[in-house]
Amino acid sequence: MAKGPKYVVPHRRRREGKTDYRARLKLLLSGKPRLVVRKSLKHIRAQIVEYDPKGDKTIVSASSEELKKYGWNAPTGNIPAAYLVGLLIGKKSLKKKIKEAILDVGLHRVTKGSRIFAVLKGTLDAGLKVPHSEEILPNEERIRGSHIVNYAKTLKEQNKEKFSRQFSYNPENLPQMFEAVKEKILKG
Repeated sequence: MAKGPKYVVPHRRRREGKTDYRARLKLLLSGKPRLVVRKSLKHIRAQIVEYDPKGDKTIVSASSEELKKYGWNAPTGNIPAAYLVGLLIGKKSLKKKIKEAILDVGLHRVTKGSRIFAVLKGTLDAGLKVPHSEEILPNEERIRGSHIVNYAKTLKEQNKEKFSRQFSYNPENLPQMFEAVKEKILKG
């Protein structure tokens, strides 16, 4: 550990690996509200946050847990659920007169086509303006959940026991359920 009279102890959140202050400063200098996306294994959370010197203020938030109100019976940590969370927060933010934001991924790795960018695609489809590159967004098949259906079919043919452990719902209905929930969110 460094010692001496000129040594400055880093901020607590930097020492704990929770905040990258250089990236945060760049986002705050844009002057736009931030679209903060956080993911766990089971859920996706998105918030529109504005900077305030006393502490950031959350204006709008959406979570994959809210999708159950719209009829989503599949797991809430996958790409289709992430897209629907993005669609939901995009609609909520437009109702609060927020028309543009900047994406804040925090300390998550930036991977092309990931759940974070599925949320971004949902907000873009809802009408929110967020600067991005088209190549990082997941393709339409993955957003609809076709990759999950294909995997489930091959798993069912190869190992029925593993299939029954992994899927507690009928994955073949996932694209239809996705479209139904998407329509409900878009209507209001």
